[in-house]
Amino acid sequence: MERDRLLTGAHHDPHALLGAHTAPGGVVIRVLRPGARAVTVLAPKLRVTLTDTGDGLFEGVLPLSAPPRYRLLVTERAGGSPVVVEDPYRFLPALGELDLHLIAEGRHERLWEALGARVLTHEGVRGTRFTVWAPHARGVRVAADFNGWDGTGHPLRSLGGSGVWELFVPGVGAGVRYKFDICRLDGSHTLRADPLARRTECPPANASVVHESRYRWGDEEWMAHRAGHAATDAPMSVYELHLGSWRPGLGARELAEQLPEYVRELGFTHVELMPPAEHPYGPSWGYQVTGYYAPTARLGPPDDVKYLVDALHRAGIGVLMDWVPAHFPKDDWALAVFDGAPCYEHPDPARAEHPDWGTLEFDWGRREVRNFLVANALYWCEEYHIDGLRVDAVASMLYLDYSRPPGGWTPNEHGGRENPDAVAFLQELNATLHRRCPGVVTVAEESTAWDGVTRAPERVGESGFGGLGFDYKWNMGWMHDSLLYMGRDPVHRAYHHDEITFSMVYAYAENYVLPISHDEVVHGKRALVNKMPGDWWQRRAGHRAYLGFMWAHPGKQLLFMGQEFAQGAEWSEVEGPQWWTLAAGYPAAGDHRGVRDLVRELNRVYRATPALWERDTEPAGFAWIDAGAAADNVLAHLRFAGDGEPLISVSNFSPVVREGYRLGVPGQVPAWSEVLNTDAAPYGGSGLTHTEPLKTEAVPWHGRDSSVALTLPPLATLWLRPAV
Repeated sequence: MERDRLLTGAHHDPHALLGAHTAPGGVVIRVLRPGARAVTVLAPKLRVTLTDTGDGLFEGVLPLSAPPRYRLLVTERAGGSPVVVEDPYRFLPALGELDLHLIAEGRHERLWEALGARVLTHEGVRGTRFTVWAPHARGVRVAADFNGWDGTGHPLRSLGGSGVWELFVPGVGAGVRYKFDICRLDGSHTLRADPLARRTECPPANASVVHESRYRWGDEEWMAHRAGHAATDAPMSVYELHLGSWRPGLGARELAEQLPEYVRELGFTHVELMPPAEHPYGPSWGYQVTGYYAPTARLGPPDDVKYLVDALHRAGIGVLMDWVPAHFPKDDWALAVFDGAPCYEHPDPARAEHPDWGTLEFDWGRREVRNFLVANALYWCEEYHIDGLRVDAVASMLYLDYSRPPGGWTPNEHGGRENPDAVAFLQELNATLHRRCPGVVTVAEESTAWDGVTRAPERVGESGFGGLGFDYKWNMGWMHDSLLYMGRDPVHRAYHHDEITFSMVYAYAENYVLPISHDEVVHGKRALVNKMPGDWWQRRAGHRAYLGFMWAHPGKQLLFMGQEFAQGAEWSEVEGPQWWTLAAGYPAAGDHRGVRDLVRELNRVYRATPALWERDTEPAGFAWIDAGAAADNVLAHLRFAGDGEPLISVSNFSPVVREGYRLGVPGQVPAWSEVLNTDAAPYGGSGLTHTEPLKTEAVPWHGRDSSVALTLPPLATLWLRPAV
């Protein structure tokens, strides 16, 4: 019976049968080597040939009183010379009791050092420790290159009641491909990729790969600054990109030669990478993750991705990444029903099934699952020096009835629709990240009016829940309303003026990022420039005016690749940005370069002007000049730095030139200089600019004692600051 369980991969403790054990008459050594013709034990001053008992099992008795340190001389059936190898079953567990305790508690913050495949030296021998959490398994084996993908000879042992299985395999190093062969409760087997694999094969292949990083970082100055400064108190303009298509065909090392310089030259403070973790289906853009601890092999080896992050840091650019703890795909070699029963997904099928994406939701109430995800967030920030996580699809996590029909969901214990497990997970995530990684920011893509996304967890709101603890929330309302307004013909905008001003009603309810992301330029939504009405000149002018308005609005900015030069086509993950529109031979290249030049100038002035970022989260940092000029399609406001230094932003969203347009302004400023004008000729505009300072006049206007009169160019945004 024990023998059958061992040979069928259903034994929970193969080390109890294999290896060396004291017995009457000496020490019994039992070896499982499928495919071997002969096995000899080599011990100090002793050499014993074992008896072949069939099915790859060899056994013999050594005339000793205690198990010795020994090795094996193995002759394979395929022929060849005998080789000396270590026996995996002579070693004690290579995973400590503290690790198991922390895993059982769901508090192992460096879980990747305990689970997965780890190259190490154990009892003086170099090899790889394979560990996996599979709490419902009857048995687990490792199938790999080193055993011809037949795991029979390499069963793992169960370590108590932890659900963790372990085996140290001597002689195995980096680069070896492997999977776990799991015997389910019904006796059937499933071959699974390692959930904690730190490297994978390149899709569509899906084996895990033993990885040992040898990268030496060069961003010490960046990391020290990150730990000592809060990013929320600094300028932040983010360039979002899809690494696989920014320059199609380039790996991470090649991207490192181009991307940092491009982003630095445009003046963005950060990049945001669409999910870089491994995913089998390319058109999912990384949002259906199977390898949470492995950067996608499409970019090259993991150390190449570190090289890219390092290069960005050395260029002075922060790195955010999209992170997807809301759901995972159902691929039968990955996380779904991992060991024959729900592990990572909720045990209730109605709770597990994600109705929108054909995926499974994580069971955030299970401590091992929370640990898997929280440790994963730490992994990216600590091992890959990622500076922030933009957490995807938070709304789908927070609500039990998300996209579910009446009767298709079960209320929480208080009868509500909120998911307390998800709330607790997000609070733990943010608290742990901020404690372990000072300076790292977290951003929630949360599309509802959930109370307290960026509030501290200890502060309980009207909903009865503490805050989620994020640093920022994507302002999906601003994005939706402002794009709706900009998509209207100017003659109709007068009747929808509230769409462009409404964001200021709730601007300080949370700390916001203003996103024009990939989601807004795909699937028939059109590129940003083509959301604008009118002819090509008007569309570009509207595009430029909108960006000027966006950069002056309270909140941080995020712009998706290709929109910085007003490409006309929607984004394609196959083709990437339309770089050819910038080429010298393209007739409209100047138009596209003009928009790119404007983005560069927006970022330059933004970074140099504390009024535009220093008091982003304070109502006192903003004041309307005129929010009601609907008939003119004009809106104007003031921004204030910490020392009170003001900046005026005025946008004319009509194609009409407005001369002598008067704005009420602070009287203590004697004159104003135009610091940015999206209608300037170098950007492709008509060139209606103010080359001389505008004097403040003692003419009451807009409820103020003083005002200035200026010319508003068509479809343009102007920034004015006190003249020197």
